[in-house]
Amino acid sequence: MKPIWIVDDDPSIRFVLEKALSREGLPTRSFTNPRELLAALDDNAAAGEDSSGPSVLVSDIRMPGGSGLELLEKVKERLPGLPVIIMTAFSDLDSAVSAFQGGAFEYLPKPFDVPKAVELIHRAVEESVREEVAEQQQAQAPEMLGQAPAMQDVFRAIGRLSQSNVTVLITGESGSGKELVARALHKHSPHAKGPFVAINTAAIPKELLESELFGHERGSFTGAQASRRGRFEQADGGTLFLDEIGDMPFDLQTRLLRVLSDGHFYRVGGHSAIKTHVRVVAATHQDLERRVREGAFREDLFHRLNVIRLRLPALRERREDVPALTRHFLGLSARQLGVEPKRISEAALGRLVDFSFPGNVRQLENICHWLMVMAPAQVIEEKDLPPEVLTATPAGEHAPVPSPVLAVAPASASVLNPVLPVEAHAAGTEMKHVPTGWERGLQAEAAGMLASGQSEVWDSLIGRAESCLIQAALSDTRGRRIEAAQKLGIGRNTITRKIQELGLE
Repeated sequence: MKPIWIVDDDPSIRFVLEKALSREGLPTRSFTNPRELLAALDDNAAAGEDSSGPSVLVSDIRMPGGSGLELLEKVKERLPGLPVIIMTAFSDLDSAVSAFQGGAFEYLPKPFDVPKAVELIHRAVEESVREEVAEQQQAQAPEMLGQAPAMQDVFRAIGRLSQSNVTVLITGESGSGKELVARALHKHSPHAKGPFVAINTAAIPKELLESELFGHERGSFTGAQASRRGRFEQADGGTLFLDEIGDMPFDLQTRLLRVLSDGHFYRVGGHSAIKTHVRVVAATHQDLERRVREGAFREDLFHRLNVIRLRLPALRERREDVPALTRHFLGLSARQLGVEPKRISEAALGRLVDFSFPGNVRQLENICHWLMVMAPAQVIEEKDLPPEVLTATPAGEHAPVPSPVLAVAPASASVLNPVLPVEAHAAGTEMKHVPTGWERGLQAEAAGMLASGQSEVWDSLIGRAESCLIQAALSDTRGRRIEAAQKLGIGRNTITRKIQELGLE
């Protein structure tokens, strides 16, 4: 097992953690300052010894010879999947916020309770193992799947661009797999040995996006306690993927245009020009020509990005790929959940092929994950499909008049919200939601428990449902709790409390 690396200038802290982790059977390696730790990482890299690297890093925030936040940034550049726990005094809570922004797994306030610290480190070790498994699965999985003519055109275009450094603009609907195309372009390019760095320009607040792209100097704004490299610097020698470029704020488009023109930029608050060698791949679901006409997107930037354009087809344009993608995602979901893969009947598969998939490949992946969790048997039947599929009009048929029946689309939102029978009124007619698939299973389970005289049926079933929801969300986010809470629509404290209450540690 890989050791937990501890860096702290206080020998008593190192001693307490070493002894406590040793009693748990967890190996450790300690350092007195960041320089020693970075040197050890360099030695491991030079020797090619991946097995002796850290599984988790526990670092103090204030040390002679460098801060924990600076160390966090440098370690994340080399080992982006490594969970890092920052130890901080109560007076450093502002720094803890910066630690989370820099990618820390969690922070540990000093003075800390030793059992709590060990419990936190155990969680970080589990996260590290999940990251390793996910990386192995990603390495084994095919880059992209598709036999449809439209996808074969995309594959041929990737091949033709394999030895080129030209800027590429990928267009296509949300969820159609634009980042997969960008990664394939990187993997088969002269920059393949360099980093692939992705940023969603629509997901980051405007006031933070400039710093994310170009970095900042220490003290350039409130909370900038250390200098930080931006995505352009991180991607030097590799590929920078700018997703949802159509949503970039107008004033930042000017700065981006300047970087694309001459390769130079300034950090926020900086005075020295920085040169970078980066291949830019951009993507959008929007009509950029229309955005240009509306004055929301710079025309000169559009022409700078639109050197080569790749259009990615929607899933409804490549229905012949749905069976292969479905089986692939069911197998992938089974590995993530650690269960036996389920099979899907031809009738259920045919219903999926006829579905229009407004959320494209991402929606199909979420549906497959939902089926792995919620389908009651080992063979997925047509009745087990989620309501959004069962109530949809098959391709080529006229849509009926909408029925006032409450339904949810758990797969498209990647949230498994339980549906309870709901009454609706329309034109004076009372209609009820008809349970399907997993809902019937839930009713049968409740009926059986009630008939057998079991007590606390409500708490028992709600707890099991919450457990399924949280495990599905954590699997979808590869164990990242904050992201899982956001996807479920609950608070970070709520998901932490529920994980403890339900014994999901």
